[in-house]
This record gives sequence, structure tokens and C-alpha cells, in this order.
Amino acid sequence: MRVAIFTDSYRPYTSGVVRSIETFSEELLALGHQVYIFAPRYGQVQSREETIFRFYSVPSPTNPDYNIAIPISLRLKATLKQLKVNIIHVHSPFMLGRLGARCARDLELPLVFTYHTLYDQYVHYIPVARNLTRKMTQKLSVQFCNRCDMVLVPTWVIGEYIRGLGVQVPVTKLPSGIKVEDFQQGDPQWLRERYGIGAEEKVLLFVGRLGQEKNIEFLLRAYRQVLDGLPQTPVRLVLVGGGPETGNLKLMAQALGIAERTVFTGPLAGRDVVHCYAGADLFVFPSVTETQGLVIGEAKAAGVPAVAVDAFGVAEMVSHGEDGFLTSLSEQAFSEKILLLLNDEGLRRRMASTARENARELSAKVLAGQLENVYRRLIEHRLHKSQVR
Repeated sequence: MRVAIFTDSYRPYTSGVVRSIETFSEELLALGHQVYIFAPRYGQVQSREETIFRFYSVPSPTNPDYNIAIPISLRLKATLKQLKVNIIHVHSPFMLGRLGARCARDLELPLVFTYHTLYDQYVHYIPVARNLTRKMTQKLSVQFCNRCDMVLVPTWVIGEYIRGLGVQVPVTKLPSGIKVEDFQQGDPQWLRERYGIGAEEKVLLFVGRLGQEKNIEFLLRAYRQVLDGLPQTPVRLVLVGGGPETGNLKLMAQALGIAERTVFTGPLAGRDVVHCYAGADLFVFPSVTETQGLVIGEAKAAGVPAVAVDAFGVAEMVSHGEDGFLTSLSEQAFSEKILLLLNDEGLRRRMASTARENARELSAKVLAGQLENVYRRLIEHRLHKSQVR
């Protein structure tokens, strides 16, 4: 098969969407398929990317690290024909996603859309009329889904959510996969040596974008309670990632008196993130806007139990009481579960072992095989329809 992927975010930008696209692309290539990526341009491309096609882009006014592609190309359809693409997979209902959808319609190709993001939960980046913007975003997302042949969702709770909004086309659960073995090969000393964390210190780890939607202010307040509850035990919070809230979060850490116990690493290379998981005792995840929470799967693969807020897709990523805990949106409840695991090393180790076992369900190789089957069925169905005409 020859697959064209249209995405509004791609490397060098880092996100769960980007990691999902890269991982699935690598696995599809390993299965003998060809994958072409259509994505925004970031600066001048230094090296030739034979299977990646870049669109002229401009920095987002609310997130300068993120580029917005201008979805215009006079040669795009001719290029897709020349590449002999037989299915289009889009990863956004906007900009390049809509361009991909138009190409699928005009070239009579099957169209797949992965619903990665709860777009209506990101209206805080719009300075005015947020309620109206939320409703419009929901409406546009539903309309886009209903143009597709198949919508993939990472968790069933998201499938039910978009069905409730009005999505009528077939919906299939297909989580983003991870290369489980990669997250079992980290250096547990790297994090401590890099950031001067003592061997006796307990490490709480968060990995993700430092944006409002990740609810990190909640995490900092809960961490303050953890420190108050363990006055004799040294604990360090490590936040891996960058984003527009970095400055505000550092100021908040100072105001809470936890700045010296909090590490802001900024963005790290993938290999270094693996080392961070290996050096952590617990993974802490306060986000309430996730469709899946891919980083929880990564933590599980590294044998790190999670404490997470029970919201949307995260609820399907943590087996409560087995490989971690789910809590209400309460700083006290959240901090209590962290304290429980920090005080009970036997329980933490048992959960770590279970987490490692449960992570196998997210094997990228297995899930890529499922994606391959989705593509094949849609291509065969489209071929059958064209023959019947």
C-alpha cells in the first residue's frame, strides 16, 4: 500500500501526535508499505526528505514553537497520482487535514482520520468568545469526521464522546502504539547525574507540553502537599517538556516554595526522555484533556506506575489499583495516592511490574498490523464500489 499522511504538526515539533505518526510510519515501512508525509515546514529544510513534503508555514501567534501550514499547492494532486497513493490518512480536521480530505474526494481515495485531540478543550488559546469558539470547534470537527470513511480513536471513551456530538461514520478504536522495548532500555542514573538528584531522593516525573491544557498548576499544588506530607523524605518533581506556560509555572513554583525541589528540563531528545522514565519512581499526570495519554503508556513500558486524574482517555490507560491510581480532580486525592506509593515500596514495586506487563497491549508492531487491516478493508471497499458502478 501507498499511504499519504497529512498532518498539521510534525518534527522538529514534538508532541504525542508527532510520535504517533513517526511510530506508525516506521512500523508500516517494516511491513513493506510506503508512507508519504505532508506537513508544515520549519525554517529551511537542511537535508533532502524524499518521502516528506513540506508546505510553507508561519509561526502560530499563540505558540511560536508551532508552525501553521498554508494549505496551498498547485502540484499536490499530480504528486499524489505520481506517487500512486491509494489511501489518505489525516491527523487534523484543520489546514492540511482539510487539504488531504479534498484530495481524497477529488481523487476518489478512501479517507481515514485519527481523532487525536479534544479540540474544543483548547479554546483557552483563543483570546475572545471562547464559548462560541468551543461550539464552533465541535461543529467543525463533527462535520469533518462525517466526511471520512473511517474515524480512528485512541480510546473508546473518545469514540463515545464524538458519537454524542454527532459523528455518524464508522469509528474504530486504535491507540497510538509505542516501541515497548525502547522504554525498557533507559539508563536509571542518567536523570540523577544530569540534574544533581541524590540517590536517596524519590523522583516524580511528568512528561508533556507545558501548556494550560495539561493542568500543571494542579500538579504543583498537589506536589506542595506531598512535600508537606513527607517532611523526612526527599522528593523531587521533574517536568520534562517545553511550552508557553514554562515561565508562569516557574513563578508559581517559587510562590509555593517548591522551586528548589522542582526540575524544569525543557524539551529533551527522545533517547534522553527514555532515560528520564528509567530514573523515575512515579509518573504523575494531571491532564484532563487527553484522548489517550501516550506518555502514560511510555511510563508503563519503563515500569513506572502512574498517578493520574480520571478524565477522558486517561481512564483507559491506567488499570486502577493494578499499575497505578486514578483520582478525582482533587489535589488532596491526587497527593494522597502519591504519598501512598512513596510510603509503600512493596506496593510501588508490584505496580511497576504490572505496568511493564500491561504495556505490551500498546505494542506498536501489533497496533500497526491493526492499522494495516483498516487500510486494506477501506481500499478493497473503495475498489469494489468503483467496479460496481
